[in-house]
Amino acid sequence: MKFIHLADAHLDSPFLGLSFLPSEQFSQIRQAPNESLTKIVDLALAEQVDLVLIAGDTFDSARPDPSSQLFFAQEISRLTAAEIQVVMIFGNHDHMQESDLLIPDSPYFKLLGNREQVETITCQTKTGFNYAVNGFSYLNNHITTDMLEQFPAKSSQYTFGLMHAQEKAGQSNQNVYAPFRSSDLKNLNYDYFALGHIHLRQVLSENPLIVYSGNIQGRHINELGAKGCYLGEINEATRQTSITFVPTSPITWEQTKIELSSEVSLNDLQEQILANLHPQVTTYYSLKIIGADFLTDAQRELMQDSGFWQQISQQLTANSQLVDVRFVTTEHLEIAESDRPYFEQAKTELFTDQEFAELAKDWLKKDDYAAQLAEDPQFKQEVQQLTEVELNRRLKGIEHETD
Repeated sequence: MKFIHLADAHLDSPFLGLSFLPSEQFSQIRQAPNESLTKIVDLALAEQVDLVLIAGDTFDSARPDPSSQLFFAQEISRLTAAEIQVVMIFGNHDHMQESDLLIPDSPYFKLLGNREQVETITCQTKTGFNYAVNGFSYLNNHITTDMLEQFPAKSSQYTFGLMHAQEKAGQSNQNVYAPFRSSDLKNLNYDYFALGHIHLRQVLSENPLIVYSGNIQGRHINELGAKGCYLGEINEATRQTSITFVPTSPITWEQTKIELSSEVSLNDLQEQILANLHPQVTTYYSLKIIGADFLTDAQRELMQDSGFWQQISQQLTANSQLVDVRFVTTEHLEIAESDRPYFEQAKTELFTDQEFAELAKDWLKKDDYAAQLAEDPQFKQEVQQLTEVELNRRLKGIEHETD
């Protein structure tokens, strides 16, 4: 038996922060999740898989654009026409009613647990191999209860679990996506547990197999590397399962860096940047400039200008783009000794968690991604480093005015 496990397609994703791109490139990235899904369906047909598991967040919202709905229905029809069983659940983004789907009735398509109740479907492959799939769908955007308590014991058949959820966190306000403990998931001892929600591809357990497939297309610079799906193969005699990651995303996000140890001319700076961007496939880059305190004010301003990013992008292959530049200070930060106490006091006052939360509270209301960033220690560190650069610039300006 062969199967595919995918999750978090986020069709119709808005791709926030990229509206500065030329229309052709922006249209390309808007279509990237669709292209990735089409490649997954192509893979399913080519491999003649028996089952496709979709672990939630197929759509980016509970009210998806009609064109995304029609596109998805078309891709599902390609699978069901080939008599490939599709089992799907809704996630926290696409917490819809089953009746909202535009997919025609078919014995080869099943939405599990439409009313947040764990449901089981039993199926048989063309070779007579029996299996069961247990799972549930979101009806609301939050589920605070541990849903594993509803999952049935492993049956005598090969047993799949299908869930859109995250592991329990230390802070109770984070446990709103069907929180679970890995130990409890292992104790169920299902043959394969297909998870969605976390966009980072990872195997939580080898025995039994508990797997996040990640999303099928990275949506921003914190979703790095190739994205796609898992192709699984089950030895029907021994029930041993092997999985292989198959990349399908047409666009890859990558981070790169340059390190400055002294002041540089603009031409040298541009050459260093281009020397570190060498895409083999369509790649969207985030550039980290370490030693940003060696940049002049004019250079720093230019580095933050999307027009400059486009100038760099025109010299890249594979239609790749520079879409993000971040500054990192080094220990070369030069502050007059008389200014040092004020600088340290400013750091202490600005960089507390309480102050950060207060400054960011309005920004956090904009979207889920902002809320995720605010909890990311790396993002907080980058904000602190950028603030240090700005503080240093301000202090230098005061010193120059004094002189």
